[in-house]
Amino acid sequence: MELKTSYQYTYFIHPFVIKDGQYQKYLLRILRDKQCNLKIFQKEKDFKLYKYFLPKTRDFLFSSFSFSNEKLKQLEQLPMETRAALLSKYQCNIFEYHLEKDIKAKVKDRSGIFFNIKKIELICFQTGIAFLIIKTTLEDYEKFENILNFNYKFRNINNELSDIENYDNITIQTDSFSTIESFRDFVRKITGGKTETLKLDIDTERFLTYSYVCVDQEAWNQNTKFENIQNYYNKYVSILPADNSQYLKEENIESFSKWKYAKLGLTKAGMTLFSSTSDMNNYTILPEEYENQYLYTYILNLYKKIYLKKIGSEFKTGKELRKTRRKFIEFTKKLWIQEITDDETGTLLNHKLQEVLEMEQLYGEVKNKYDVLYKELNIEKNRRSTIIIAIILVASLIFNVLNFIVLSNK
Repeated sequence: MELKTSYQYTYFIHPFVIKDGQYQKYLLRILRDKQCNLKIFQKEKDFKLYKYFLPKTRDFLFSSFSFSNEKLKQLEQLPMETRAALLSKYQCNIFEYHLEKDIKAKVKDRSGIFFNIKKIELICFQTGIAFLIIKTTLEDYEKFENILNFNYKFRNINNELSDIENYDNITIQTDSFSTIESFRDFVRKITGGKTETLKLDIDTERFLTYSYVCVDQEAWNQNTKFENIQNYYNKYVSILPADNSQYLKEENIESFSKWKYAKLGLTKAGMTLFSSTSDMNNYTILPEEYENQYLYTYILNLYKKIYLKKIGSEFKTGKELRKTRRKFIEFTKKLWIQEITDDETGTLLNHKLQEVLEMEQLYGEVKNKYDVLYKELNIEKNRRSTIIIAIILVASLIFNVLNFIVLSNK
């Protein structure tokens, strides 16, 4: 049975790390780019997002919610250097990359897969961890196999070998990016060098995939069971091409559903939401929630994982240990132990993401390093205190002996 779809989009996410001490300079470079603008969140306009996150998490991710119109005007009037310095004080800044027009692209093949790049955002955290996210939509999305093949191919476009390791001789071209190399140049322009990112063992050649699809109700409805299209779902979650013959078991995929005709799948490589038009919510309300509330939930968890790796790496180097200890304590207080939302689905998603990304294990490893170093620092502190006390006692003894001799000679 050929599976047909009614709606889709895919975000491709590229994490990267800015060198320590260079964050303000990086913000200045972004502000000077005329195609980049600071994304402003407002309570009325982004009310669902505002309501979804609890205050502490909302303030952490979206500081502009607190900006008044007067503050925004003052910010725009500041010199760029001053603006960069001011923004660098906030925990997170989000920028929109404005394209002159939608970047229309096509994958050359006898049948052809045409797609648009609809949105580009840049999410920058004060710690130097950042994410470039690119939203794509297919023009010919009715064939589900096109979505599978496109997601499989595009996520590897930043790989230098992608131009020779083509899938079914597919070559990606765009109106604005005439070659794969020109697109890589765009990514490099935004993300800079790979050195700091590779230090944390982050894949720089393969995008993370965050995808939404709504299939035709004939394939999944009250009378047609999900099991009939299970294999399509498994390939979609695993980001595999349409002709993949590997047998995939659902138990090897982390899935959950709070909806009758929608199912969310999680892997270390990405996150997908597979739905049916049997429920009108799946092509009206849910797509918007997925690319706002749930997308930022995903980004926040990716950030926490990478920041834990960064702290662990700093503990390992043994440099500025007291400063790193403070970072870990602040992270634990402000992010790790905090609930991020009261939303039932959002809470479940947050919990599942922590499981799939193995964050509890990573946090435990970093905490063990913290405990060992804390004990060592205390031992060193106690040793120094003991030495100081001993020196004082010896000095006091010598003083008393000298004083006794002086008194004896009188």
